[in-house]
Amino acid sequence: MMAKLPLHVVFHQDIRLMVIRPRGILGEERVNTIVEFLEKEEVRAATPFDRFCDLSKLDAIDLDFRFVFRIALYRRLVYAERPPTKSAFYVTSEAAERVVKIHALLTERSAIDVQIFKDMAEAAKWLGTSVETLAIDALDIKGS
Repeated sequence: MMAKLPLHVVFHQDIRLMVIRPRGILGEERVNTIVEFLEKEEVRAATPFDRFCDLSKLDAIDLDFRFVFRIALYRRLVYAERPPTKSAFYVTSEAAERVVKIHALLTERSAIDVQIFKDMAEAAKWLGTSVETLAIDALDIKGS
């Protein structure tokens, strides 16, 4: 049984896909919350699942290079003994793209295959799903 989903997260159990769509300002506390939840679910899950992170709804990103570096290396180490997974990031700003590029570079040649997309249809194709599935918003489901 899955733990309570954090705000702005939808999990499509049927297709093994977690959609994360943060809003507002993306800072260290929010990233830590998402990573903690993700790790608990990875341990709990009987089969691996892919991720789609839509960064288009952010107002700002408040992360420094050291934090992004540390989180990416940490994720690489934690995921070292796990099966391969896809992690798609949809970016619409240069700031978001810079942060994700660091993450992608540091997780290269690991079990986490990070790809950056500026087109949601391309992300959906890579993940083997539909744009409509990626567009389902946690706020619509949770009614908040």
